[in-house]
Amino acid sequence: MPYWRLSTFYLFYFASLGALLPYWSLYLQHIGFSALEIGELMAVLMATKIVSPNIWGWIADHTGKRMAVVRIGSLLSVIAFVAVFVDTSYWWLMAVMLLFSFFWNATLPQFETVTLKHLGSDTHRYSAIRLWGSIGFIVAVAVLGPLLEGDSVTLLPAILLSIFIAIWVMSLLVPEQQSPPHHERQGSITEVLKRPEVIALLVVCFLMQASHGPYYTFYSIYMEGYGYSRTLIGQLWALGVIAEVGVFLIMHRMVKGVGLKRLLMLAFSLAALRWWLTGAMPESLPVVLFSQLFHAASFGVFHAVAIAYFHRHFTGRHHGRGQALYSSVSFGAGGAFGAFYSGYVWDSMGGYVSFYIAGLMCLLALFIVWRFIDGAQGGEAAS
Repeated sequence: MPYWRLSTFYLFYFASLGALLPYWSLYLQHIGFSALEIGELMAVLMATKIVSPNIWGWIADHTGKRMAVVRIGSLLSVIAFVAVFVDTSYWWLMAVMLLFSFFWNATLPQFETVTLKHLGSDTHRYSAIRLWGSIGFIVAVAVLGPLLEGDSVTLLPAILLSIFIAIWVMSLLVPEQQSPPHHERQGSITEVLKRPEVIALLVVCFLMQASHGPYYTFYSIYMEGYGYSRTLIGQLWALGVIAEVGVFLIMHRMVKGVGLKRLLMLAFSLAALRWWLTGAMPESLPVVLFSQLFHAASFGVFHAVAIAYFHRHFTGRHHGRGQALYSSVSFGAGGAFGAFYSGYVWDSMGGYVSFYIAGLMCLLALFIVWRFIDGAQGGEAAS
């Protein structure tokens, strides 16, 4: 198994997220966009995940060449992103982000499938590879925080471009894990989508990522408004992902000892608490530090459990579209909705209200998990 090549791809991919999520909104604010416009521009990055992973997932499933999809998507995302240097008007950036993210969002779901296929029966080792993505995120936010203070935030597009190029280079080094091409006579994915548990799983994935909307879109702006420096804000982002890394290291034992359903309920409970604390007490550094530790649950635990559930339900030649569906419904539809609603609420009612709404979303998801998701089946699959 090409452990280090898989891990290094994750490292660079999530380093790009570590540069994009905390600092792109600050860059957009620096060049003159309003909160509503920032919310809309950030939502585009998420919205293409509704369509893009499914289109590219269909291609990958029908050709069996997943790494070819990853390589093409990575290269085209680099070419598209170059256009951000041409103009900084609203509609130009909207078009560039739409095109760039259509290709960029194609890569990760297929790479997740390649990783799981390389792991074979050792899927419990997924977290040990995926944690390198978290390390990449930590390094990016920690290094870029002090580097992008003040007007230096204008360096961000060039930094992002260099990371996107590194992602493409790494995609060339990961070997293809050949899958037989998919044919409809071998079973329809619609049969899987009719299962009540799968429908419930898709709904809670949507709600979790929608609840992250105020965080991914406005957290840096929110904390800067309370007097936090960009260096400290970067460290707060890094703290959350450090906690996430800790979870990934022990996740295989947690699944066996606690079970998937209980872990999913724990993730939503702590996520609700996290957003309410963020909305209620942003001026208290101890509370902020404490709430950031819950990223271990709201992302780390949740993501590992969701991957396990989708891997169980979408088997065989449906793996690619299963992971694509997870990406499109949660990070795509959920992420886009979260960015949109937080932008509107931010302008009309204030930032803290958007975090309260996020907490309510998590409580709704908690009820759905308790009522509709079968813990025994998911646990068996994961162990």
